[in-house]
Amino acid sequence: MIEPAELVMTRLGKVLRLSPADRRLLVTAALLQATIRLGLTLLPYRKLRGLVDRLARVSPHRHLAPPASPERIAWAVTQASRSVPGAACLTQALAAQVLLERRGHPARVRVGIGRTEGARLLAHAWVESEGRIVLGGTDLTQYTPLSTLDPLAPGGGEGQGEGERRLAR
Repeated sequence: MIEPAELVMTRLGKVLRLSPADRRLLVTAALLQATIRLGLTLLPYRKLRGLVDRLARVSPHRHLAPPASPERIAWAVTQASRSVPGAACLTQALAAQVLLERRGHPARVRVGIGRTEGARLLAHAWVESEGRIVLGGTDLTQYTPLSTLDPLAPGGGEGQGEGERRLAR
């Protein structure tokens, strides 16, 4: 059995072996997910969505945010989610959307529902960029897409996806 201290050192060693750009991306993904997770807990969804939209529009300084492919961003979000308690699919999807849009990649958060064989309701969020699923795309056949969580338009009306309107009620 691996001791907790040994596990921390192993993880730290892996992070330190990453390139500076990947380390920065990984830390940013972790901080974003921690912030979004906290926001999902404390804020009404509509308020959090507005904050996420503003974060996505912030263009970081070129030297602080080197280009990253959608696949590399998805990797960072997935890896970072392991260190953020409660960072489930919606938290990860919103963080990925911010990182993708900040780096010039279009991103859409999709939400779908399904049922288990025991009739339990399931929900899942994933991210699409340029027509491809880049995060959360494992076996989506069991989900019926409900909506795209589009950015909120100023004033919260136009541009708001159907799912956004339902969540905001």
